[in-house]
Amino acid sequence: MTTRICVVGSSTRFLSGISYYTLRLANTLADAYDVSAILMRQLLPTFAYPGRTRVGARLTDLTYRPTVRVLDGVDWFWLPSMWRAFAMMLRERPHAVVLQWWTATVVHSYLALALIARALGARVVVEFHEVLDPGEAGLRPVRMYVGALAPLLVRLADAFVIHSEHDRALLEKHYGIADRPIATIPHGPYDHYSVDAATEVRRSAPESTCNLLYFGVIRPYKGLEDLIRAFEQIPEDQIHRFWLTVVGETWEGWTLPSELIARSRYYSRITFVNRYVPDQEVAGYFAGADAVVLPYLRSSASGPLHVAMSQGLPVVVTHVGGLVEAVNGYSGAILVPPSDPVRLREALFTAESLRGQHFPDPHSWERNALKYSELFESLLRETPRLTHVVAPGRLRP
Repeated sequence: MTTRICVVGSSTRFLSGISYYTLRLANTLADAYDVSAILMRQLLPTFAYPGRTRVGARLTDLTYRPTVRVLDGVDWFWLPSMWRAFAMMLRERPHAVVLQWWTATVVHSYLALALIARALGARVVVEFHEVLDPGEAGLRPVRMYVGALAPLLVRLADAFVIHSEHDRALLEKHYGIADRPIATIPHGPYDHYSVDAATEVRRSAPESTCNLLYFGVIRPYKGLEDLIRAFEQIPEDQIHRFWLTVVGETWEGWTLPSELIARSRYYSRITFVNRYVPDQEVAGYFAGADAVVLPYLRSSASGPLHVAMSQGLPVVVTHVGGLVEAVNGYSGAILVPPSDPVRLREALFTAESLRGQHFPDPHSWERNALKYSELFESLLRETPRLTHVVAPGRLRP
């Protein structure tokens, strides 16, 4: 009998890194398992979403394999979508359900799906991408809401997946989950941005310069302002060697980076694309980059980092959270302290010296699939357990 796995995560309607991750994971597991996917379609009222202007737009051509049965999906208000999800689980009867956790908006839906999964005898696995989204963690009502419901979800879980040991410490601190299996499985590569002869290379920088690319949403914790300040500190007699390309959508009203760009003395050497770009353009911007710079102030994982590594580019990344483990084994990584424009400026010159070199990505979905298989086999060998009772943890920003 083939083992049945149900992956629950984000749909492409509110496109984000979790949408890509959910799709790539489901397609990878489909090589060995009978896979279904239940997607969160309407994460929250559209007007409350930072990227509201692009909700529902077709920004990616990635699709689920024909063998993966997909329900797209569940709305935050449930009716009638949650009943369809329940019906699908009754029909599929999965042996294990893998819940992708990243935002407070799904906690009530995940709790309901975990309850029905347990009632059907399925093992419940919660895969953490963040303990809580950094923007949400700064909102006291959201912290209280998650603090009340997330521990209930954690009780229902038979096992957990994390991307780094850094996350293990955070989860044990907040939820006391050390009494159940915790599998450390690295973030899979984002190697779906293929660059071929048909790719339109997007590069404003002259070929003689080192084109430094910042890619991703612009939020307070991303530290883009540090990169702009570091670029500003490059001596005038050296700036001809560099160009800065910033591609990202502004969230949370964080306009400081755009303000710094507007008044930079090197404004004429900065390309600023202030929007969420579709996949075809993503491939073009990375194809036109000589190095990628990600000056985060905190982070458990980074989709742009994995795009950069899958492209083999030199990458400057800050020594924070799970990013240190993510670049372990990647010889093109240059680590710098966070919030340090001077050290960051020095790293830009190091990145320039690596220009044109290609570095192998140490990550692969195939290796990750083996780790998931080990986890599933271990869980399905065990007899069903009683629900763990754990004290609710306190979420801190």
